[in-house]
Amino acid sequence: MSFNDDVRIDPGRASRGRRGGAGIAIGGGGGLVLLLLAMLFDVPLGNLTGGGGAGQGAGEEIQGGFEHCQSGADANEHVDCRIIATAESLDVVWEEQLPAAGGPEYEPPGLVIFEGSVETGCGSATSAVGPFYCPADTTTYFDTGFFDTLRDRFGAGEGPLAEQFVVAHEFGHHIEHQLDLLGQAQRDPQGPESGAVRVELMADCLSGVWAHHATQAIDPESGVPFLQELTDQDIEDALSAAAAVGDDRIQEQVQGQVRPETFSHGTSEQRQRWFSTGYREGDLRACDTFSTDQL
Repeated sequence: MSFNDDVRIDPGRASRGRRGGAGIAIGGGGGLVLLLLAMLFDVPLGNLTGGGGAGQGAGEEIQGGFEHCQSGADANEHVDCRIIATAESLDVVWEEQLPAAGGPEYEPPGLVIFEGSVETGCGSATSAVGPFYCPADTTTYFDTGFFDTLRDRFGAGEGPLAEQFVVAHEFGHHIEHQLDLLGQAQRDPQGPESGAVRVELMADCLSGVWAHHATQAIDPESGVPFLQELTDQDIEDALSAAAAVGDDRIQEQVQGQVRPETFSHGTSEQRQRWFSTGYREGDLRACDTFSTDQL
């Protein structure tokens, strides 16, 4: 799904991260399984390292570095510009859809695009963690190299909607945070019907809700839609990204066996199905994974 060339991008929507601040380090003796899971899943940092908490990682925000991101044409060419433009599209969609579904007024999350490492309100993170959302500072974090890993190592589609699915998923966690649902993952972190799985599948569904409305979301600066019409291939790319990060697929590749009792994100089939539900219905209320016994 390509951006319309005339869309105007605000490079100030994103920052490079923060300097200074104490925090936990990602790494140590976790081994290959931990590394691959961290690369593929937006797991809260404390879950991976046994530490982290609100207030850690605070520091001076690093602005600038995205001056080349000015238009939809730039978003079609550069992955960092594509993340920013997708975030702006998500802001427009959720500003309307969250209150329309009975939720609170939408508050845009922070957006950080980093390389190597970054300080966050949840602790220190490295590129090994992949994209994640930190509720302590209500910010989404993206290392652009993750998308290469998702394609090259795990077979996600090469189209832009595969990347946009990931961005929309992280924004979905912010919506869950505004709805006071995100804590379910920590209270019930493992198992095929756990709170963690329900949180992740809901975020997949919310990504689909965004995709449903994305081509009608109007850029307020240019007055044109952010995105061109979806194609069947676009949807296939998004579904391939959802499947690539299913618990069963990752466990089979990494461990050679599937252990449902350790699931935290849902199977490939579940992740595809919930994205499809959100895309088909276009309504946050269709994404209630907490009241269903049919995950």
